[in-house]
Amino acid sequence: MPRTSDKNQRLRRYWDRHARSYDRQMSFFDRVLFGDSRRWICSQASGRALEIAIGTGLNLPFYPADVQLTGIEWSPAMLEIARRRAEQLGRTAELREADAQDLPFPDASFDTVVCTLSLCAIPDDRQAVAEMTRVLRPGGRLLLLDHVISSAWPVRALQRYLELVTLPLGGEHFRRRPLRHVQAAGLEIEQRDRFKLGIVERIAARKPA
Repeated sequence: MPRTSDKNQRLRRYWDRHARSYDRQMSFFDRVLFGDSRRWICSQASGRALEIAIGTGLNLPFYPADVQLTGIEWSPAMLEIARRRAEQLGRTAELREADAQDLPFPDASFDTVVCTLSLCAIPDDRQAVAEMTRVLRPGGRLLLLDHVISSAWPVRALQRYLELVTLPLGGEHFRRRPLRHVQAAGLEIEQRDRFKLGIVERIAARKPA
């Protein structure tokens, strides 16, 4: 079951309140910042796949038809929207409430693990990456997309000021770099793109066999 700390409960309530407006907000950022990144990530999934923090299910249309998909999310309101989206798409997926920092799956359970635009808001991103690595089978792939600390110093300064608002409000970080945790976990980086002044980074990495 998800962790029940006061902080996590507060963040869960935050995302529950924003569930209905999330798709509308993300449509803007997908156009302006992320482009084809959802398709880039999800098209590389294969076999038994786990999506971490599936949210409202915006990635569902982009998975190959033969992928056996499981999705976890800790906001019940967002998860309900994801379930409706999967039904509308005719997409079979096991969608369940769970915490990315404490995944309810045995070691080496999945061929692919996907996480898009969520490590920025998961309280302990290092622990989340460690859990993704744990449930990934040897030879499996980890596919990540997120906004990260910019490579341009004026943007980094802006990101720092944004966090003064976004961290206490919804726990959203703008200056994280998941790549470092992936490398520290011993995964092999196969593909990496960083663009939009270094704000967007997408990664395909493989767990050593």
